[in-house]
Amino acid sequence: MQSSIIILVIILYFFGLFIVSSLTTGNNDNSTFFSANKESPWYLVAFGMVGASLSGITFISVPGDVGTTQFTYFQVVLGYLFGYFVVALLLLPIYYKLNLTSIYEYLKIRFGKVSHKTGAFFFFISRITGACFRLYLVAIVLQQFVFNELNIPFEFTVVISVLLIWIYTFRGGIKTIVWTDTLINSDELKSYSNIFVTESFLEKNHFFKSFIGGMFITICMTGLDQDMMQKNLTCKSLKEAQKNMIIFSIVLVIVTFLFLLLGALLFIYSSKFNIGIPELNGSVNSDLLFPEIALNSGLGNLIGITFLLGLIAAAYSSADSALTSLTTSYCVDFADLKDKSIEYQIKIRKRTHIIMSLVLIVVIIIFKNYLTTSVIDGLLILAGYTYGPLLGLFAFGIFTNYKIHDKYVWIVTSLSVFIMIFIGNLDPQYLGGYKIGYELLPLNGLLTFIGLILIRRK
Repeated sequence: MQSSIIILVIILYFFGLFIVSSLTTGNNDNSTFFSANKESPWYLVAFGMVGASLSGITFISVPGDVGTTQFTYFQVVLGYLFGYFVVALLLLPIYYKLNLTSIYEYLKIRFGKVSHKTGAFFFFISRITGACFRLYLVAIVLQQFVFNELNIPFEFTVVISVLLIWIYTFRGGIKTIVWTDTLINSDELKSYSNIFVTESFLEKNHFFKSFIGGMFITICMTGLDQDMMQKNLTCKSLKEAQKNMIIFSIVLVIVTFLFLLLGALLFIYSSKFNIGIPELNGSVNSDLLFPEIALNSGLGNLIGITFLLGLIAAAYSSADSALTSLTTSYCVDFADLKDKSIEYQIKIRKRTHIIMSLVLIVVIIIFKNYLTTSVIDGLLILAGYTYGPLLGLFAFGIFTNYKIHDKYVWIVTSLSVFIMIFIGNLDPQYLGGYKIGYELLPLNGLLTFIGLILIRRK
């Protein structure tokens, strides 16, 4: 597929987004930017959340990972489904009752200022890296199949990608984002379609470990994540937000299974027609199989354009909401703007929006040089370290009545992360052959919970 056609598709796509942004912007105030004035229809929020949750990772990395893990990722997805119900029935009522703009304000109400700042800090780290994983994936695809041919450096590709997102979220914020985010029975398929791993509990992807890990990944990466909850908090009522969450979770499970099926078909197709998996930084990268087939295997421009539109929409729908939620969290959780003038609040919000964009650029470039695993695996592993303290803090606040020495919370959460990094990187031989998987996240949360017990007030 010609580079000029790909560039034209990208330009037309973003031109459409700019039109939507202009039509949905409304007032240029912080209420519109942060919460869409709590006027979003639940069904639009549901579609936006599907887009933000899928991202380029589900679109490319999930199918690409089928070659090595088959359909075992679906075990994690089943855990997601259970986790979404926990978010809808347990967390959303708390957020709506307290009328929160940033969900980390709950920690201030429950424990104090240090807990509030600590929770917001871990969200910052989690969301920055998560957004960068997603943008990195679409950036390497565009670089591999378009901009290398034009001798344009990767850094320029990243800058342009983030700049386009910044432009169309600059005014509308979360209100714009709510609107824009809006087979074969054969031996070949059977060789890729194994779902359940139940033989040995020592395996990294054993069903129980994957299911529990997936459940807590959802609770944290959705229910304790300002990015995802900011969309929910724009709904008119708690009941509408819960309806959105349940419908969204069912749709997401079905769509993810279809992407796994797509992955099997891609590997079958590549095998039959001798299509090699492209290399990145000197090693084979299965994340690039789907774009290789769609853009370079002679299937025609219609297939290529359809792929590009799906990739761009999936990737940027998650990245734009991340940029807005990072801006919201800083302004609400760190800048303490409530007592400042409206003009000052808007000025700080706009500056923060720019700074967050620059941070995303830097981190994506770092990923280009140091990331060695598939994007989906890297994202979920990293979540085990960064979301664990949030899980422990919120669980302790919800399920106990203890008061704590707030000033020590940052020490407890930091120690928990360092201990889990040590445990997570241990050779399985030191653990009797046990391979740590996505259960790293609930273990990290449990360790934080225990630490908070140790600093409770007598």
